[in-house]
Amino acid sequence: MKVKNLRWWILALIVLVTIINYLDRNTLGIMWQEIVKDLGLVDAEPGTPEFQAASKKLFTMVNMVFMVAYGFSQFFSGRIYDKIGTRKGFSFSVLIWAIFDALTAFATGIGQIFGLRAAFGLGVAGPWPGAVKSNAEWFPQKQRSLAQGLFNVGASVGAILAPILIGVLFAAFGWKVTFLVIGCLGLMWIVPWLIVNKKGPQEHPWITEQEQQLIAEGKPTCSASAVKTRSYKEILGCKKSWAVICGRFFLDPIWWMFVSFLPIYLYEVHGMDVKSLAMTAWVPYVGAALGSFAGGWFSSYLLHRGHSVNLSRKLAIAVGACIVFPMLVLVAFVSDPMLAVVCMAVILFGFQFTMNNIQTIPSDLFAGKSVGSLAGLGGAAAALGTILSMVFIPMLTAGGNWIPFFIMGASLVPLSILSIFLFGGHIESQE
Repeated sequence: MKVKNLRWWILALIVLVTIINYLDRNTLGIMWQEIVKDLGLVDAEPGTPEFQAASKKLFTMVNMVFMVAYGFSQFFSGRIYDKIGTRKGFSFSVLIWAIFDALTAFATGIGQIFGLRAAFGLGVAGPWPGAVKSNAEWFPQKQRSLAQGLFNVGASVGAILAPILIGVLFAAFGWKVTFLVIGCLGLMWIVPWLIVNKKGPQEHPWITEQEQQLIAEGKPTCSASAVKTRSYKEILGCKKSWAVICGRFFLDPIWWMFVSFLPIYLYEVHGMDVKSLAMTAWVPYVGAALGSFAGGWFSSYLLHRGHSVNLSRKLAIAVGACIVFPMLVLVAFVSDPMLAVVCMAVILFGFQFTMNNIQTIPSDLFAGKSVGSLAGLGGAAAALGTILSMVFIPMLTAGGNWIPFFIMGASLVPLSILSIFLFGGHIESQE
């Protein structure tokens, strides 16, 4: 049996599991206030300023534990995916995060939540370097940024669906059953993944010869196994690698600021409960989804028009940054809740427009069993930058003033872009 455009079916499954990934990520944040009340995690009366401050501080601590595990996983999961392949790598990652997210339903105290969230972080990080590696294997260079964009669309769609689906499940069954249901989705996904993704593009029994030739465009003429596998020392010794590492160190915290703290911001500043969040918290991620697709399309369009990889990636990165920076400054001073939500949608549009192309650079620089490693190093740097930013968030938002929160995010944008242009030089293959 031959399947036309098999690479898009592989990508569709990765997009689907990315949606599930973000449903799992958002369960804790969206239901946090209710979990704190139900388990009595803070010694304060619900609804009081003391309760809000204690709840936010505790949530920040949980997220920092999660991000440490997430960053640790990013550092090693890229290398693991390079060694065992994307088929086994994705299955292993999903199995870990699905089980530990579901087990959160049985948590009875903050210590258990810390432990479960750390274990969850070890699994949930894997698909990011895994997707970069898979796209490098299954797509020609001209289509990789578009493939990466569609992968990132999955993250945004998951974030859009999360407050709606989680809100509905919570209203009907409570937070415990919600964790069980969302966690089981990942386990169900593993079955079609193992059936469809039997082998790589050179050995897969379902792939057509025409698609094999298309995928091979622009790749080294030697076999994938013959391409040198670079050590971490060699990757870090390449100056261009630091464009990815530093670029993500500075830019990624902006995404996590929204993913982790948007529900708390809307709850604290605008008084939204779980049901209200279901009506509004998804809007910014519509912008993110559109930005992911637009950023991937724009870069691929430039390549199809004959422009270099260097110009295509850098121009797309700069365009997105020019959208993010002024809007982060503007939203800091917006008081109307709906206008603030719309501004956030524009911010995440620009963020994903830029980030999509930064995430594609590892496949532009390296091939074979080094792509996932550099992508993982970039992800680890992103986690470190996020952890450091989270240290300051409780202080920056003290007293319910979130203006410094957004100003901090704005200051990270030029630092990221400067890193890309300073270290990236002329972006081209290093093989």
